[in-house]
Amino acid sequence: MLARLLLFSAIVFAASAHAQTTFTPQVQEYIKVKASVVAITDVKLIDGTGRPAQAHQTVVFQAGRITQVGKAGKVKVPKEAEIISGAGKTLLPGLVMLHEHLYYTMPAGSFFNIAEMPYSFPRLYLAGGATTIRTAGSVEPQTDLAIQRLIGEGKLIGPSIDVTAPYIEEPGMDIPALNTVHGPEDAARTATYWADRGCTSFKMYMHATRADLAAVVGVAHPHHLKITGHLCAITYREAAELGIDNLEHGFMASSDFEPNHQPDVCDYPTSHRGLQNLPENSPEMKALIQFLISKKVALTSTLPVFEPYTGREVVLGGGLEALIPQLQEREQTTWQRNQGRDSASAALFKKEMAWEKMFYDAGGLLVAGTDPTGAGRTVAGYANRRQVELLVEAGFTPAQAIKISTLNGATYLGRAAQIGSVEVGKQADLVLVAGDVEQDIRQVRNTELVFKQGVGFDSKKLFESVKGKVGLN
Repeated sequence: MLARLLLFSAIVFAASAHAQTTFTPQVQEYIKVKASVVAITDVKLIDGTGRPAQAHQTVVFQAGRITQVGKAGKVKVPKEAEIISGAGKTLLPGLVMLHEHLYYTMPAGSFFNIAEMPYSFPRLYLAGGATTIRTAGSVEPQTDLAIQRLIGEGKLIGPSIDVTAPYIEEPGMDIPALNTVHGPEDAARTATYWADRGCTSFKMYMHATRADLAAVVGVAHPHHLKITGHLCAITYREAAELGIDNLEHGFMASSDFEPNHQPDVCDYPTSHRGLQNLPENSPEMKALIQFLISKKVALTSTLPVFEPYTGREVVLGGGLEALIPQLQEREQTTWQRNQGRDSASAALFKKEMAWEKMFYDAGGLLVAGTDPTGAGRTVAGYANRRQVELLVEAGFTPAQAIKISTLNGATYLGRAAQIGSVEVGKQADLVLVAGDVEQDIRQVRNTELVFKQGVGFDSKKLFESVKGKVGLN
């Protein structure tokens, strides 16, 4: 009885929220399914829990919440439901991706630089199946917070966004858009300022010190906010001891294996060589994995941003046409120049895949993201689907890859009761794919519909709408 009451309450709450969202004509143009009650019938379901795929399933959702999941023919489809045939298709939970940005690599002369993409990137994320993202570091936090608000008000197209504050980084990198702090007191002031304005997480960067991290932990944790890091000066073990919640880029940012590491000093070339020289099955890596798990530190896999060039796509996930012509030329030139010249990167990439699998198999919380920066090959939406493909290349089953990219992210965000899997009572954040993802993971690229809170957006139309625009806005 209590369960029924809770489900009824959830549906009533969702119906109220659903009814309050008024989409502008510019958003409505991309909505393909807006019925209050929808049934997707006879579909293969990968539900995000890690369970094997289930064939011939029917999923019913009403007012933005899932009300029934079960074998086709046994689920009673409401008469008023809009019915969508899922025959020959796969239904997934909406992706929950935890290392995303609303900016893209845009050099400023000879300087590495990044520029905000407030129009193209939010809709690309949704088109690619990401219904919830965390921006793991911000260069325009006020813009990110405004985009979050405008999406919530139905004025822009995009996923739900957990906004991370500006980077917590000490001077040391000549990146014009990068925020810097000067000591732990400044780090604490920065964290307090942006927490008061709605940011829900913080990111330590490469030159941040142990004192900086301790100061941010002191601000964030009392308010149940979380801290992640792309580290260098701080080792993973030191960060875990100090209370960091999440580490970015798998083990690729670990300086734990740098010979003679100096405290609070970032020596990236030496730490990188330490990883290159580390055997895949080294006892030292296994010990670090066990330590991180004992401290309940999550690890974000961002395989696309490290994918080698040789014999692989120019833009990951097939997104070359999303770029403006000048950037298409830049990426094609860079790709051609690197063919057959990245064997060291390829070897480390293979080890990184193995280390992430070891972490997951040992019981660690592995989550997923893409990091659309680097050399520029990683583009929102396209890269999210590529991340799922690369997890399968790393040895995960399709069901495991989907769980890492959905429920694990929701668990980290503390939202697993609402999103991350296809279960009764949860939000109807769903991805309908034309094809059998279990049999061929690359079918994940054939996204047809992305449902966010039960509203079905036309994926292909969204992708088409921003072709040739990434690099402009």
